[in-house]
Amino acid sequence: MSKRAFHKIAEGLHEAISIAKGEANASTYRVHVPGKIDVRAIRRRVGMTQSEFAARFGFPLTCVRDWEQGRSRPDSAVRAYLRVIDRNPQAVQEALCKS
Repeated sequence: MSKRAFHKIAEGLHEAISIAKGEANASTYRVHVPGKIDVRAIRRRVGMTQSEFAARFGFPLTCVRDWEQGRSRPDSAVRAYLRVIDRNPQAVQEALCKS
């Protein structure tokens, strides 16, 4: 591996750590929205039925079923939301709770 490649990789790791710690300037990085997302796997990780998952996170039950059965795909905004649910379902639930 060349020194240049090593430095680029190291720089990327340092940036990722800064982002994870909340220390990075948001204007210096881009958000990655996955092209594909496994809704069933996310739902199972949070331990909910399709009905519970749909109700808890504000999805129509028919959409959850269609996504899981491959009849349709969530759009990019929904994929981003699903990614947040996957990473921190408690935070999403707290944010959506009525005060």
